[in-house]
Amino acid sequence: MEKAKYIWMDGKLVDWDEAKVHVLTHTLHYGNGVFEGTRAYQTDDGLAIFRLNEHCKRLYNSAKITAIKPNIDIDEVEKAHIEILKVNDFKSNVYLRPLIFLGYGVMGVHHVKAPVHTMIAAWEWGAYLGDDGLENGIRVMTSSIVRNSIRSNFGKAKAVANYLNSQMAKYEAIEAGFEEALMLDDSGFAAEGTGECLFIVRDGILISPPNDNSLESITQATVLELAKDMGIQIQRRNITRDEIFICDEAFFTGTAAEVTPINSLDNRIIGNGKRGEMTEKLQSAYFDVVFGRDDRYKHYLTYIG
Repeated sequence: MEKAKYIWMDGKLVDWDEAKVHVLTHTLHYGNGVFEGTRAYQTDDGLAIFRLNEHCKRLYNSAKITAIKPNIDIDEVEKAHIEILKVNDFKSNVYLRPLIFLGYGVMGVHHVKAPVHTMIAAWEWGAYLGDDGLENGIRVMTSSIVRNSIRSNFGKAKAVANYLNSQMAKYEAIEAGFEEALMLDDSGFAAEGTGECLFIVRDGILISPPNDNSLESITQATVLELAKDMGIQIQRRNITRDEIFICDEAFFTGTAAEVTPINSLDNRIIGNGKRGEMTEKLQSAYFDVVFGRDDRYKHYLTYIG
C-alpha cells in the first residue's frame, strides 16, 4: 500500500503517519466496528467516486445493525470522501476506506459507553485480484470454512468482526495454491467469496444467489441492473457447488474485485477456462459506467472538482 498525504479523522485532516489509535481501543479487542470499500476512478472529466451515496448509506445501516451511534452525520461523511480526494491529489484510481469504530475509554464486552470515532483513508490501488485476473480469470477453491450463519452474526452489516471468517477462508485458499475462496452457507449452498458476490451463467441465463447469506452488494446490484438493461435473463436462486462445476461461465463482483472471471473451481475448469462471453460483456459495461463513458449511468458518479 502506497501512503497518501492525509487521512480524515473525526472531522480533521491528519498526516498519514500520525493517524493513530490507542492500543486499548475497543474495536481492536472486541471486533465491533463497521466499514466500507469505495472506489474513485480517473474519468475523462476528472476523478469520480462510484455510488458514494449508496456506500455511505450502507455504512450507516451497518452501524445501526451493530448498535453503534455514529459521532458524525452521514452528510458530513459524504463530503469528507470528496475532501480526502482533493487534498491528496491522486493521479490514478483510488480506493477509499471509511471506518466507524469504538475507541479508548472502556473495557468489557458492553460497548455502548465506548467513544465512537469515524475515519476515512484513501490510497491509489489497482485491481484487487490482479490485472491478469480481470482478463484470464482466477483459480478458486471451496473453503472448508462456512460463511457466518445468519443465526449467529449480522450478515447485512459490513462489520469488522465478520471478516475474520473471510480472512481465514482466504488464507486457506492462498496456502493451498489458489487465488480466492468460495464460501458455502450453513445449508451447503454457495454464499459468496471472501469479499465478493458470485455469478454464474448457464444456457444464457445469468444466475446469482439471493442475499440471504451474503452482504447486500452494491456492485452486484450494479451488474444486475446492467444485465437487465441489456435484456439478459436473470435468476436469483440458490446455487450448489457442483452446479458451478458445470456452468458455462462464472465470475465474482465487488468494489475491490470489480468484475473478475473465475476460470476454475476446485480444479474443475469452468467453461473454456477463460473469461466467458457474457462475463466480458458485463465487465466491459461495468468499466464504461465507473469510468464515466456511459451517460445513462453518470448519476452514479460523484465528480471531484
